[in-house]
Amino acid sequence: MVPALAVAEQLRANGAEVQFVGGDRAEAELVPAAGFKFHRLNVTSLPRDSALGAARAVAVDTAALAIATALVARLRPKAVFGGGGYVAGPVGLACAMLRTPLVIAELDGHLGLTNRMLAPLARRVCTALPLPGHGAPKFVITGRPVPPVPADRAAARARFGVAEDETLVLVFGGSLGARSINEASLAAFSDSGFRVLHAAGERDLPNLRAPRPGYDLRGYVSDFMEAVVACDLAVARAGGSIWELAAAGRPSVLVPYPHATGDHQTVNARYLAGAGAAVMISDADLTPELLRTEVEGLLADRHRLEAMSRAALGIARPHAAAVIASEVLAAAGAPNIGPGQHAGELQP
Repeated sequence: MVPALAVAEQLRANGAEVQFVGGDRAEAELVPAAGFKFHRLNVTSLPRDSALGAARAVAVDTAALAIATALVARLRPKAVFGGGGYVAGPVGLACAMLRTPLVIAELDGHLGLTNRMLAPLARRVCTALPLPGHGAPKFVITGRPVPPVPADRAAARARFGVAEDETLVLVFGGSLGARSINEASLAAFSDSGFRVLHAAGERDLPNLRAPRPGYDLRGYVSDFMEAVVACDLAVARAGGSIWELAAAGRPSVLVPYPHATGDHQTVNARYLAGAGAAVMISDADLTPELLRTEVEGLLADRHRLEAMSRAALGIARPHAAAVIASEVLAAAGAPNIGPGQHAGELQP
């Protein structure tokens, strides 16, 4: 939802009326809270191990297609933007039937099932990074929209009680956390001399204990970008958060989740590591000893950390939301805009 809302804010800033179609997950609360009208659509995935479950899913999704078609016909949007979730499937198919311009985004290193279905029907496919076999003109590398990067690093560090002369390592593993990273980090940094801010996820937090003073163990960090800006080095999974790290110019040790769809987290991690912005450790190889060696080695080599920071900034795309919004506006036939022009450069 973070990328979708960022694009919506850019569209709204340029005079467009924006409405959302979504399911019953986080978007049901986040979208209205951001001031956008929300239409709920019941869509489900196809289970692969149950014929009965698959039949029920087909029935639900067929009904969703009919509802989505009626909704698009009633709203008559100039263009539709699909963020890649299940709900984008029936709405995108409705756009094809009603000849409504469609722009979709694939913000991981792998085309998901919904986007594989919709890509032939879309005017543009916006991607976070290059996808082998998919090039211009339909596929446009835009980056992944991220929240604004706080400009005051000293204030960000002060928020977490970190002095300017202290070193801070940020550890996180996604919204649910990552058990292998949690366990390895707690053991690896149990007696280290640097500060640790560790967002372990609410699932595992009750079974974890901070090993020492200076080790800040939490379920989550409410203002994540401030934590990114405050840290000197991050230890993390390699999902969409890699773009927050890149935007802030933060070096990282990435441990891709091995069961991600299409192994896209490994693709993400290799992309950053290949650019010199990160070190990658496979989940199977992760041990406290290896993690400690990598992290302490990087922290001891300030020249390398600075080079990794520059490399991260070099692949960051801070205007991703504006670029994606420009593609949507171009598909909608907005005057005085062509594909690839920054929406942020336009007047409403």
